[in-house]
Amino acid sequence: MEMKSLRMAYGEALVEFGKTNPDIVVLEADLGKSTMSCLFKDAFPDRHFEMGIAEQNMASTAAGLALAGKIPFYSTFAVFAVGRAYDQIRCGIAIPQANVRICGSSCGLSDFGDGKTHQSIEEANIMCTIPGMTVLSPIDAVETRKMVKATLTHKGPVYIRVNRNDLPVYTPVEGDYEIGKMYRIVEGSDVVIFATGAMVWKSVEAAALLKDEGISAEVINVSSLKPLRKSEILKYAAGKKAIVTADESTKIGGLGSAIAALIMGEVNLPFEQIGINDEFGTSAHSYGELLEKFGLTEHDIARAAKKALKN
Repeated sequence: MEMKSLRMAYGEALVEFGKTNPDIVVLEADLGKSTMSCLFKDAFPDRHFEMGIAEQNMASTAAGLALAGKIPFYSTFAVFAVGRAYDQIRCGIAIPQANVRICGSSCGLSDFGDGKTHQSIEEANIMCTIPGMTVLSPIDAVETRKMVKATLTHKGPVYIRVNRNDLPVYTPVEGDYEIGKMYRIVEGSDVVIFATGAMVWKSVEAAALLKDEGISAEVINVSSLKPLRKSEILKYAAGKKAIVTADESTKIGGLGSAIAALIMGEVNLPFEQIGINDEFGTSAHSYGELLEKFGLTEHDIARAAKKALKN
């Protein structure tokens, strides 16, 4: 598979759409070379605001720009974008439903070298609890670009969760992204795997392992964590013998919890959840090392599918 950077896709999309939309402005918290918002700074220096390591001020400034008619994108590491500015997000952005777009870069365990303080395994769960907040988790670089485009006409605040590492490209270039829609990546008939972000890639690999054992697994890309449509879940769960969910967040309040809550009492199928237990991350030499430690590999997903089917 072709591997591409989601961060680079984000920065390039800001530049691309900034050429035709003068209302787009970008704010950064001293990490532009990591989030790749530096590309926008190079192209439109008068519409880029370096806020320094002051995430609360950045969120409040973005809210003010939105209320003045601009379309602000603010970006930094996911753990800082949400954790340091939660009150400003809640009161200044979410309550007035300001059209602010927040990009949480290096999400999940993808910043493998910096350990617990920088690995954001709970921020998407937190953002999903905020009323009126849209939460997106792209599968690859192409979908990241499409998401940025989709947010330009969307009303209300949006959070986009971006992986630090290059990921395989599954999204076709053609067509637009629809917020709230789920996308089938692999067709299958025995078990459905609802996955998001980098876990879609691992779920595709798990489906290949299961196929070798005579098990047909369907993989669904849930890149819209909120809104999460019950109709989409029921559509893909129909006719299956089991459900597995996979996301790179804590299990408590994660994708599995959200799906289970929506279909409770309507779908009576064995259900297994792949995610991070009630613990923080840790430093490692590679991303793959962390995925293995926390049970987020293709082998873990395949085992969960077989366990669900056995039950």
